[in-house]
Amino acid sequence: MKQSPAPAGSSKTRKAKPKGLKAWLRRIGVRQIRMFCGLVMFTYLLSHFLNHALGIISPEALHAGVMWHLAIWQFLPVAILFYGSVTVHAGLGLWTLYQRRQFRWKTLEPLQLLLGLSVPLLIYSHVIVMRLGNALYDQDRLYPQVLYNYFVLAPSYRAWLMVAVMLIAWTHGCIGLYLWLRIKPAFRRAMPWLLAAAVLIPTLAVLGFYQGGRDVAREAASAQWQADNLAPANLGTPEQQQTLDAIGNGFLMFYLGLIGVALTARAVRAIIERRGGMIRLTYDGDRSIRVPRGLTVLEATQRHNIPHASACGGRARCSTCRIRVLDDPATLPPPSPREAFVLASIGTGDDPSIRLACQLRPDRDISFVPVFPPRNVTATRKALRAARVGEERYLVSMFVDMRGSTKLAESRLPFDTVFIVNRFLGAVSRSVIACGGQPNQFVGDGMLALFGLTEGKRDACRNAIRAASLISAAIDELNSFLGHDLPDPIRFGIGIHSGEVVVGEIGYRDNMVFTALGDSVNVASRLQDMTKTLGCEALLSDELRATAGLSEQALPTLELEIRGRTEPMLVCVVEHSGDLAAALDDGELALA
Repeated sequence: MKQSPAPAGSSKTRKAKPKGLKAWLRRIGVRQIRMFCGLVMFTYLLSHFLNHALGIISPEALHAGVMWHLAIWQFLPVAILFYGSVTVHAGLGLWTLYQRRQFRWKTLEPLQLLLGLSVPLLIYSHVIVMRLGNALYDQDRLYPQVLYNYFVLAPSYRAWLMVAVMLIAWTHGCIGLYLWLRIKPAFRRAMPWLLAAAVLIPTLAVLGFYQGGRDVAREAASAQWQADNLAPANLGTPEQQQTLDAIGNGFLMFYLGLIGVALTARAVRAIIERRGGMIRLTYDGDRSIRVPRGLTVLEATQRHNIPHASACGGRARCSTCRIRVLDDPATLPPPSPREAFVLASIGTGDDPSIRLACQLRPDRDISFVPVFPPRNVTATRKALRAARVGEERYLVSMFVDMRGSTKLAESRLPFDTVFIVNRFLGAVSRSVIACGGQPNQFVGDGMLALFGLTEGKRDACRNAIRAASLISAAIDELNSFLGHDLPDPIRFGIGIHSGEVVVGEIGYRDNMVFTALGDSVNVASRLQDMTKTLGCEALLSDELRATAGLSEQALPTLELEIRGRTEPMLVCVVEHSGDLAAALDDGELALA
């Protein structure tokens, strides 16, 4: 018999993590190179902004700051690193424009790309005059000449355009830092300080730029100042300026041409992919979509507005988008070095059925299940719309709890434990919904479900009993599916009771939840707890049995002391909740 791969959380798998220089190189991909280049450019921008801020103090402080700035960034190794980073980062921005087939338009990603691509269009003339003028003609242009041009010589909108460029470049860099740092453990604590710096630094830079411009405009009335700062050695000759303008026009046409090529290539690729055929992606056996070949699984979900967890936005850094492929893993394209590294680092490198949705580009039909459920902020509250706050209702309360989750978490990664618990709660929820119930609260590995929100007493009790039977079948199927990952089958306990409760919203401000309160809910919780000591799967109150129309022969009763109640209570002890289907048949109840 073929041996199944080791569980993702086992110690054997954890020891298989890559180490050494080879492992470090496997971490480096296009995104890591872009991030490094972006950090170099952001460091330059930060230095330049701090230099601008010195204009608040005095022109002398502004001049002293720019000399230190030039000494650092014109040092040959640093200059090579900086200009190389600018070239690579711009090229990767154009590559992203071509390569990404689907953008999350409701996120910061498209805004960051748009701002980044617009910066060269807004700043190229300034860079050519400042840097090429110095390199080709040894022009000595510094703050006096630049500020004179913006605040005295040129129309006023040129100064505002420069301010806009500063803010656009800074915003682009801050978005990149946010997308990089947001999944770091310390980011939430550092976020207030980072936000304060992100607002304060550009504000001081703009104020310094404006104050420096006012100082220059005031001093420019002096003939001596003009002789010292506006000589041909500073501004160059008209012929030199014509040459620089020609270079600038050539760069503009070249850059716009590259953007046009990227957009044209996107259109051509889309046509070729559609002609190459469509593939079907099936999500957890519940939903199927058809997409062109070439899309990643995550891009396909975004295109069809299917929620899919992805903390890093599809950058292969967090692994929260990973999926378990249900088909033969040998039919999948091999993982890239970056994907292989991420999977190995979380202990799933030996399981070929686990892949990253943001990296996997299937070339044939596949079925899969997401490991992590998407964060759904707008929870279903259909019952709430029909119920008044504080309304009394007759409801059936069902508590379902997973056994042994604490022990399960001791031997595997937290991500894998969450995956198993979510699969358990998903199986239970589907069974409840199939029987007309409403999953109401999730606490750890347990769930409260309510029946009777839209039906009468008798039907609510029958549906709850039917749901318990379906839960048993669903968990048996789940145990079969996860058999190679679990040392022991998943076990559970169910407690069900019916009675009058109060329904309404409980909580504070934006954290209000619809739930039920009352003795019936508490008793159901106690019954679920007692299944542990009695060694059974389900405990049903005798009142529930009678209301459902089941005979005492179908479900024998037992008198038990219930914690929190003064008198004993008659309950039905069910060794295996799957036997409830037979009880329903014996009671001549139809399984709707």
